[in-house]
Amino acid sequence: MASASSLHTLIELTKDGADKIGQLLAQLTTERNNAESQLSTLHVYRQDYAERLLKATENGLSASNYHNFRQFIATLDEAITQQNKVVANMDSQIEQGRQQWFTEKRRLNSFEALQARQAHTQLMRNNRSEQLASDEISASLYRRAHYSH
Repeated sequence: MASASSLHTLIELTKDGADKIGQLLAQLTTERNNAESQLSTLHVYRQDYAERLLKATENGLSASNYHNFRQFIATLDEAITQQNKVVANMDSQIEQGRQQWFTEKRRLNSFEALQARQAHTQLMRNNRSEQLASDEISASLYRRAHYSH
């Protein structure tokens, strides 16, 4: 069985690991939210330019202006595709981080349960020792009282 100090060290290291993973998850979540915001902005830009193109074609549009609109919208589409990949990658990283955090928490719970068992076992040993000492004193007093007469 692990000693109390080594078990305490394992618990502290595991707590630190879980805390670090938690901080990383918070950072990743913030970055993911920023990436999602950027994606939303790109969608708004794309929608805006698509509406501009529609209005411009209703009023008449030169071929070169039409080509420029279409090229810019294609560039926005590519940016949206790339940003979707960034968001998906961050989602994957966050899920991996969650799994690591859950693993660390399970380890921590295991170590804490072991520590509790060790404390209970030590308490039972101490109680037995006290009971034996008390029984010896009682027996000694009994013998003195009955055999000294």
